[in-house]
Amino acid sequence: MTAHQKRFVLWGIIAVFIGGGLAIAFMPRSLPVDLVAASRGPMLLTIGDEGSTQVLDVFVVSAPTTGLLRRIETEPGDAVVAGKTIVAEVEPIESELLDPRSRAEAEAQLSAATSAESLARAELQKSEAELEFANSELERARELAKNGTISERDLEASERAYKTARAALGVAQAAMQVRQYELERAQAMLMTPEQMQTRRALCECVSITSPVDGQVLRVLRESEGFVAAGEGLVEIGDPERLEIVVDLLSVDAIRVRKGDRALITNWGGGHQLEARVRRVDPFGFTKVSALGIEEQRVNVLLDIVSPGEAWKNLGHGYQVDVRIVIWEGDNVLKVPLTALFRDGEDWAVFVSDDGRVVQRLVELGHRTDKEGQIVGGLEEGDLVVAYPGEAIEEGDRVIGRESG
Repeated sequence: MTAHQKRFVLWGIIAVFIGGGLAIAFMPRSLPVDLVAASRGPMLLTIGDEGSTQVLDVFVVSAPTTGLLRRIETEPGDAVVAGKTIVAEVEPIESELLDPRSRAEAEAQLSAATSAESLARAELQKSEAELEFANSELERARELAKNGTISERDLEASERAYKTARAALGVAQAAMQVRQYELERAQAMLMTPEQMQTRRALCECVSITSPVDGQVLRVLRESEGFVAAGEGLVEIGDPERLEIVVDLLSVDAIRVRKGDRALITNWGGGHQLEARVRRVDPFGFTKVSALGIEEQRVNVLLDIVSPGEAWKNLGHGYQVDVRIVIWEGDNVLKVPLTALFRDGEDWAVFVSDDGRVVQRLVELGHRTDKEGQIVGGLEEGDLVVAYPGEAIEEGDRVIGRESG
């Protein structure tokens, strides 16, 4: 073989290798994708938020009168009996300390009351003496009238004088009592702290009993001190009668109906609880979210329908997650929500057909945060691309990652 032939063969071999490499490099490859099959199964459409438990009927025991509250020894969790268990006691309040001017005025009032009492006592003694004299004159007049010594008119004058003296004595006695009460009041204004403590020890307190059977939920005021009439002291309720309250956005609350089923999760137990919507409040309120956005919220109340043994450790004010079921189906054709994308105004998916993707329009029904209901456009078992990206176009070769 000549040198020219050798060079020709060598360059031919090199050209074959280069051509083969280019063919392999530019050969269409199958894109690895996640493929999932459209399947049938149960589907729940829920709305919800964080909620909290609360006793169905909470009774706030309040102070019936203004006074000094004794320290409340009752503790949360203590059992109480209606009309028997004393939960608090209120005493009359002590008088305020007098400033120098008020004390001087009180001492002057005491002196005036003492003098008035002495004057009333003297008037009383005078009236007693006049009554005694009028009585003796009446008896003498009656003896003389029997003998005809005095006229009937003089006898009547003696009787009138006696009655007048007796009435004057009654007036003097009443005035004496008034002056004595005024003196006691003036003395009370100057009562010393030691005297107040003595009277306080002998005073009967106002005992406040539980209005219902149940347990103490919370002690609102524990330490001794001044309380005003109507101030809350203790909250009482039956922890076995729990309800759940969740505040929903008003646009979500409109879709909730009385009797809707609800699922309670993340309450601390290892299983979910069942509940039913009892009431959707007819009014909303404004609540500021964690991002500082004002939202219109509506309270929804639910009754727990699971057996009491399943949630016996729940208490008043515990946090739970609430999901209210507003629609559910048992045999629903569904695909992951991530497989759906928009094609104009329609929904579409990429379906794997003999290793190539085909875009197919679908009719979407209900959807949750994870799945979408397919009403039309797909059949059970069709393989769809779970995460269609911009790199995938119709007609591309694909291969499932598990198959790859």
